[in-house]
Amino acid sequence: MSIEIFILMMFVAMLVGLATGHPLAFVLGGIAVIFGLFGVGPGSLNIFINGTLGAMNDYSLIAIPMFVLMANLMSASKIVDRLFESLRLLIGGINGGLAIAVIIVSTVFAATTGVVGASVVTMGLVSIPVLLKYGYDSKLATGVVAAGGTLGILIPPSIMLVVMGVQSSVSVGDLFKASLLPGLMLAFAYCIYVLVVCYKNPKLGPPVTKEEMESVLLRKRIKEVCIYMIPPVLIVLAVLGSIFAGIATPTEASAVGAFAALLLTVFYKKFSIEMLSNAVYDTAKTTAMVLIILVGATAFSSLFLSLNGASIIQTYVESFVGGKWGVLILALVITFILGMFIDWIGIIMIVFPIFMPILETYDFNMLWVLVLVCVMLQTSFLTPPFGYSLFYVKGIVPDGINLLTIYKGIVPFVLIIVVVLAILMIFPNLALWVPNLLNG
Repeated sequence: MSIEIFILMMFVAMLVGLATGHPLAFVLGGIAVIFGLFGVGPGSLNIFINGTLGAMNDYSLIAIPMFVLMANLMSASKIVDRLFESLRLLIGGINGGLAIAVIIVSTVFAATTGVVGASVVTMGLVSIPVLLKYGYDSKLATGVVAAGGTLGILIPPSIMLVVMGVQSSVSVGDLFKASLLPGLMLAFAYCIYVLVVCYKNPKLGPPVTKEEMESVLLRKRIKEVCIYMIPPVLIVLAVLGSIFAGIATPTEASAVGAFAALLLTVFYKKFSIEMLSNAVYDTAKTTAMVLIILVGATAFSSLFLSLNGASIIQTYVESFVGGKWGVLILALVITFILGMFIDWIGIIMIVFPIFMPILETYDFNMLWVLVLVCVMLQTSFLTPPFGYSLFYVKGIVPDGINLLTIYKGIVPFVLIIVVVLAILMIFPNLALWVPNLLNG
């Protein structure tokens, strides 16, 4: 059997395994073991062992449980509730003001969690009832919560960025620097969209009544916003600032962030042994999920690369799309399509072993390439039929809002992501400006 057919059979088996609903880790790991034993022989086990050992020796992985713990503790502090309430009375007087408050809080929360599920569910529980109460269009309300909560995987610190850095051998610290501005650009673009559509049609996002705004003094409203925004922002600045300044590695900074988040629960009087126990338990589950997928994916990619699969696929891809830009666009398109069916970690484990070795042969800046993939991966949570954020939102909205309404609500935000992605492709320095500035 030729190598080409053998590799094709591996990917067909992978697609069949995923289509039948089996866990990604066992699909990738099982295919690697079966094809390795029958196609290469018992020596393939040594390939898997060495590949897994090499992956697990990367100390950057320690940042994953620390950032997840930080996210769980920030969620437990209930800071989102009070911050949204404060912003509601501060900027709710303009058309779309409540939706913009959702995006602002989601952006702050994204920078302190990096876990989409926590961001979407927490933000949705707090804001959707308020948005609907004030007469917001249900499509806009659900869309802004789903899109805003998904920023958690793009704005650093994020466990997705850690996994991407490990899988691509790109500095996690540099990836944090490069993704910061695109993440803020995306949040800003969401705000502009809300302002424009609510200005053209005020019924989509009515303002809070003047009487309600004046019921609380402006000085008190500003004070409330400061109380609930400044502490988490300071934590983010401490974590990212120490990384950007070269004082600490992402691993060290993640531990500082987790400890600071613990102190924040004490500051807001939310600390309890039960809360801490639940946060640690949830952290262990999430970390175990990520690492077991990493083991299976490492075995699959180790076999793939040992068969010279990257060179074979490069030959076929280049003959099909022609040139480096065709390969890059194909990689992004495949990322988008896969995002309709599987989550970000599965996409990374499938796409990276295939396309990263090919893209590295061109004169692309790989940091910029990873940022493009990061932005495109935003859509993996928002695109039907299996966008996770869509189901998170569906689980917390009133019964009168169906899944089709939520699907319609996210369409403008997916288009915004594509537009921002195009801007980053045309102007690469938007992604590279922060790393170039800080790295000298």
